Amino acid sequence: MTRTRTVAYLRVSTDKQADLGVSLDAQRAKVAAYAALYDLDLVDVAVDAGASAKSLDRPALAGALDRLARGEADALLVVKLDRLTRSVSDLGELVDRCTRQGWALLSVSENIDTRTAAGRLVLNVLASVAQWEREAIGERTAAALAFKASQGEFCGGEAPYGWRLAADGVHLSPHPEEQAALALAGELRAAGLSLAKVGERLAERGYLPRNGRRWHSQTVKNLLAAKVAA
Repeated sequence: MTRTRTVAYLRVSTDKQADLGVSLDAQRAKVAAYAALYDLDLVDVAVDAGASAKSLDRPALAGALDRLARGEADALLVVKLDRLTRSVSDLGELVDRCTRQGWALLSVSENIDTRTAAGRLVLNVLASVAQWEREAIGERTAAALAFKASQGEFCGGEAPYGWRLAADGVHLSPHPEEQAALALAGELRAAGLSLAKVGERLAERGYLPRNGRRWHSQTVKNLLAAKVAA
């Protein structure tokens, strides 16, 4: 029977734990016992000592994931999923990689083994939860921004042409010169001038885009669209 080539990943979050080695030793013992019990070929043990799980940007984890992506191993083994990440969105990313690249994820404590139908079911549930969390965050953010905008509050980025950030740092106030350019552009366009001609007339009157260069047809079109939206 072909044994599954497996990379074990261990992590401790504090330098003290790394120095004492207690937590690492416990994890080593558990992954070794699990590998022996389930006939895994433990090809490597990757260790991030004193590393936080706040992101996936960890040297040993990156190396382990690279080996899996290159097909040098068939499975990633952890004692517990929180050794990989404590972030739902990061777990979702790992689940996506696992599925897309065709390697298995094994967890001792959660009894997850994606080589089996039951293990894949559990992982799919976790992935669904991660996706739900991402969408829920997006909906909450969109709702919050929409509410701020309805209250006349600026939601970040660059203020639209014709406006500038008010002294309170929250609301927008009219930019007199740019408002004049907006008004003129609207009048010229209503008079039947092409977008290019509107840009030429604006430049002749001393009105330039914020980048200080010439007006392009698309820039004028965006300018007029912003005026309508406002």
